[in-house]
Amino acid sequence: MIVRLAIVACGVACSSPPKPPLEPDDPGIPVLAFDLVESTPVETTLDTDLPNADQVWLELIGSAKTSLDFAEFYASNSPGSKLEPIVRALEDAMKRGVKVRFLADKGFVKTYPDTLERLGKAGATVRPIEFGTGALHAKYFVVDGRESYFGSQNFDYRSLEHNLELGVHVRDRTVSEGLEAIFAMDWARAGGESVAPRNLVASRLVASPKDQLPPGVTWDLPELIGLVDRAKTRVRLQALSYLAGDWTELEDALVRAAGRGVSIELMVSDWAKAPKTIGGLQKLAQTPNIAIRLVTIPAWSGGFIPYARVIHAKLLVADGEYGWVGTGNFERGYFYEDRNVGVRMDHLFANQLDKFFEKTWSSRYATPIDPAATYVAPKTH
Repeated sequence: MIVRLAIVACGVACSSPPKPPLEPDDPGIPVLAFDLVESTPVETTLDTDLPNADQVWLELIGSAKTSLDFAEFYASNSPGSKLEPIVRALEDAMKRGVKVRFLADKGFVKTYPDTLERLGKAGATVRPIEFGTGALHAKYFVVDGRESYFGSQNFDYRSLEHNLELGVHVRDRTVSEGLEAIFAMDWARAGGESVAPRNLVASRLVASPKDQLPPGVTWDLPELIGLVDRAKTRVRLQALSYLAGDWTELEDALVRAAGRGVSIELMVSDWAKAPKTIGGLQKLAQTPNIAIRLVTIPAWSGGFIPYARVIHAKLLVADGEYGWVGTGNFERGYFYEDRNVGVRMDHLFANQLDKFFEKTWSSRYATPIDPAATYVAPKTH
């Protein structure tokens, strides 16, 4: 399903709610085209009518004529998985002359070397990157500088088969150019090189960390807080994790909204049953107008899979009208230390986000958190 929204790009300092979309035939009004793209765990009922990430990735890679730039947390393939055809598609792209560059977080290059080494042997230029105390947590790629994809899916077979994930296929050139500018900055950093800043057209692209952004790209945290502060009826948030009480910039906004009668619905993976996170969530769940649900994805019939069978999508949607999809979780480090990217959207597109959230929120996999319960953390690896 393709959703095309006509918007006026909002500048870096945008502080008021986005205006309703203008008519797409208005002269001079750019049309911003998005597709929401999902991955759902096999053997669950969470699949929707959204396009599947593995098919979208194959189509995008197959369409490349000159360049494919990947920035990924890590790369992890498995024989016979949905990622294998994608790796082969990259190999085929290089055979027809497409230049492939692949950035991966240095901390995981040694953990998952095989796929990166395979791509390197096929002709890709691979660079590990280090972000000090943070990480390259973003997951995105740019095709010929004209189209792009980003989302919660890692370059990992588990993301395509065993996790609930959400991404965005972007046809808007201004967003793709912004991602390419971020890539150029990080590629140069990984290679110990310098890069000239680009003059970007303001777009819906947002990113982090705030002190490592190209001119024209907005820091994402104030945008998320602004969405919450403008909400009138309901705010929904979904991520792998939320560290309540430890860092309160976003949480303060949620509590403020709840205090004025806005319904707050927060959904996270059952990995949050870990001692580090469960106590803060149980306390937050006692706040009037704040509901929290933990999502448990049943084990795969083929056996235990480490670091999988979780909800991993990252989204925020307010009033079903304004929203955000990104690559970071709701913890301080994802905004202040790690490289992450996201996009703001409104109206029909945000309504689709609302429906995506509702599918899991109302499912048998989601359970309201019990403030008085003693939880046992699930096995993750």
